[in-house]
Amino acid sequence: MRSGIRGRIVGRLRAPVLRHMAYHLLEKDTLGVRRCPVMVSLPPPSALPDPPLASPSLDEIDRSTLPVTCKATDYAAGTTTGDHVHLHHHQLIYAVHGVMVVLSEGGQWIVPPTRAIWMPAGTVHQVRHLGEVRMRSLFVRPDAAPLLAERPQVVGISPLLRELIQAAMAVPMPYAADSRGGRLMRLLLDELHALPVLPMHLPNPTDARLKRICAHIDRHPDDASTLDDWAQRLDVNVKTLQRLFVRNTGMNFGRWRQLARLLQALQQLAQGEKVIDVALALGYDSPGAFATMFKRQFGQTPSGFFR
Repeated sequence: MRSGIRGRIVGRLRAPVLRHMAYHLLEKDTLGVRRCPVMVSLPPPSALPDPPLASPSLDEIDRSTLPVTCKATDYAAGTTTGDHVHLHHHQLIYAVHGVMVVLSEGGQWIVPPTRAIWMPAGTVHQVRHLGEVRMRSLFVRPDAAPLLAERPQVVGISPLLRELIQAAMAVPMPYAADSRGGRLMRLLLDELHALPVLPMHLPNPTDARLKRICAHIDRHPDDASTLDDWAQRLDVNVKTLQRLFVRNTGMNFGRWRQLARLLQALQQLAQGEKVIDVALALGYDSPGAFATMFKRQFGQTPSGFFR
């Protein structure tokens, strides 16, 4: 009899409709004596609401004297912020969902999920949203963290920093320095000093001839033309083009084209394209050759990178 009842109870607990977490809350009186437990059923994680987000306006952020100010913004696919600048704050631009392309005079960066871009104060930039993007930004006063990077760069986001950012979004503004919110922001600043820099920056050349070459590669990444081919088309000595590429971009032509292809691959993979389709569209002989080059650049296979 008891085994039959036990089986029915276990069966019910295993049913998907009742797969909720349950906690025994033990009430205590003023003497610390335990009373009867109360069973509380919680909804599954997918049904839990997001914590309240503190999202001041950009004008409020610009006037803020707090060391760190947080802002949550969601964007529809295909939108852009347009060129803008934050004169008084550094910005950590992080998307908990979606892929961003960030552009400035110094080049462009691809920012997939689990990564972020550090944008120093005074840098004119714009952010394009390749899909639906849920952005979470930290605005940092330069005097609060004088040793942070002075150039834009894509950085990795550790699990700890990800959770700190999420928690910071729920901190009411303004917060006191000696409050929980103030201590949380100080810990965030500590973590910002330990961000790993990732190789996702494609520098823009300034020479008109190189701009023509790079624009063509951007439109036709599978084009296998060599620098000798381009020298003939542009009626320029090939050694001149070699020197110009290194001087303008800090890398040779082959390396620039390889990085341009891989960053395009990141965009396409992030939007759900298959590895084989991406590899062939970018001019690689096989998915294996593409995966090898991808891992050499980013330290992970294409599938592992987005896991």
